[in-house]
Amino acid sequence: MLEKLTTPEGSPVWRPAFARCRSRVKYGLLLPLLLCLLSLGASARPLMVFAAASLSDALKDLGANYTAQTGRRVLFNFAASSLLARQIEAGAPADLFFSADEAKMDWLAKRGLILKGTRKSLLSNTLVVVVPTNSRLKLDSPKALAGPAVKRVALADPEAVPAGIYAKEYLEKIGVWNEVKPKVVPAENVRAALAAVASGNVEAGMVYRTDAAMSKRVKVACEIPASEGPRISYPMAVLKDTESPASARRFAAYLESGAARRVFKHYGFVVLH
Repeated sequence: MLEKLTTPEGSPVWRPAFARCRSRVKYGLLLPLLLCLLSLGASARPLMVFAAASLSDALKDLGANYTAQTGRRVLFNFAASSLLARQIEAGAPADLFFSADEAKMDWLAKRGLILKGTRKSLLSNTLVVVVPTNSRLKLDSPKALAGPAVKRVALADPEAVPAGIYAKEYLEKIGVWNEVKPKVVPAENVRAALAAVASGNVEAGMVYRTDAAMSKRVKVACEIPASEGPRISYPMAVLKDTESPASARRFAAYLESGAARRVFKHYGFVVLH
């Protein structure tokens, strides 16, 4: 089942009902865990990384590997990049931000919240159209989302969340956004959009290829080639207000290492440069 939410901007978004207990944080409020970290010294508390939901599986592996190698614990706050950027602006004690698009990093940079010289665009991705595993729909092209066989399409919120913004941009490019827009079920992030498709509550959705690969309850109906789709870019940067700039820089350097690149590739990301 899907649960209807409302964003701070007033637009509706949807999420699986089972996610309710994991989504109590509203705009302008910080996670209780993060508030607790404020009371700890920089040397005592773990490194705190705010990262796009689509990065969760790869970064959990990399965080565990880094801790095993260095002894420094790494904690993650995974959510839509738009929500994370607003939490950072509100004063969340984050050390590193890993966004799913350049726009959210630009937004923080304009507010002077990025440590100069630390911003790097590390990864890319591609979009796919997914349907439930047992679906009999034949969607040979994203244009088929405009057809009568598809009643509802799950997207990460196309007005705020990178995955949804990328999807909207591509559907506008191929001339079917106006037909697809009334069918859109906006989700709070790309993983919620994936879950909506997996649950069977919608006929189809558009998500990152890396997210589709993580679910056995969806299948890829068609993929948008990188040469035709939007330019997807994942930048990361150390935050200006971090209490552990040296540690944050070291973890950022680790994410650029050969070992980390192999993990990202394993999860289906395109490693830039």
